[in-house]
Amino acid sequence: MRRLPLGKIPIGVLESTVLGLTGARSESAVTPAKAGLDFGAVKLPGGYLVVSADPITGVSEEIGRYAVKVSANDVATSGNRPQFAESVILLPEGSTRTDLEKVARQIHDAAMESGITILGGHTEVTPGLGHPIVVVTVFSLVKEFITSGGAQEGDTLMMTKTAGLEGTAELARGYDFSSSGVDAPLLKRARKLIGQIDVTEEAVRAFETRQVHAMHDCTEGGVLGAVFEMSLASGVGFRLNEAAVPVAQETRKICSELSIDPLRLIGSGSLLLAVEKGAEDDVKRALRSTCRVTKIGQFVRSRREIVTKDGGVRLVKEAPEDELWRMISRRGGGRHRL
Repeated sequence: MRRLPLGKIPIGVLESTVLGLTGARSESAVTPAKAGLDFGAVKLPGGYLVVSADPITGVSEEIGRYAVKVSANDVATSGNRPQFAESVILLPEGSTRTDLEKVARQIHDAAMESGITILGGHTEVTPGLGHPIVVVTVFSLVKEFITSGGAQEGDTLMMTKTAGLEGTAELARGYDFSSSGVDAPLLKRARKLIGQIDVTEEAVRAFETRQVHAMHDCTEGGVLGAVFEMSLASGVGFRLNEAAVPVAQETRKICSELSIDPLRLIGSGSLLLAVEKGAEDDVKRALRSTCRVTKIGQFVRSRREIVTKDGGVRLVKEAPEDELWRMISRRGGGRHRL
């Protein structure tokens, strides 16, 4: 039997296994367990509970910060600020009290930045682990929300910030560029891109325009993976203009050096928006003081395709493997220090 690849389970496998095994039915559940959705929502008296959980497994530094921000981003794509969280910290054998306090402090500091209250969780030293694993569940009580499954045919596809932010920072930290053309100042700037990982402010401001039908953050698979999932969840196609996708100089240089595609590189910190046609300028104005936002394509009836930089058109038949996980696979997996 073929082994599963590192990273997210392929969507086809997910749909034929996990997504069909979702326990008891509830009339209070208002979002299905579905590929491409960032969070679940439960109907409550007077509103909804929005909740998302994510593990951090491929990061060696700032793991607690990543864990909070990634799950908080998922909740923020509803158009609401994250409010509460629980954390699970699994440490490998041999870990010290200092190791535990370091991760807990990272979680605390990130939660303070985002206005999130930590309610509890679980912490243990686990046999067989090669590195820490942190899982954070974030939730909010909200009055209304949108999901990544609300994109409509004709909507403009827009994107905040630049592609591959998280992956660029991780590659700059974990890969040896000493014999390459990537200089130390560029690497220093690349590592700092992780400071842009939070999408809460842009998501909330975009939602407040009432002209955004869906939002999805760019995690594994990068921009291409995110738009594919958004398309799948919404039941529409897309036309992505490769040349229009903004890529920071640091990302472009590192990706060129490693022969990887920035559009397929994990990109937490960038947010995709399905914007009502004609409302693009309104959304740009709403986000002007927060971050850059760029038109990168359109949602269409059914076909999923990329317009390449040379003007060609390429069909996208499945979600891409993330470039960061591909780099780790080439080096045999294990602790993420590339």
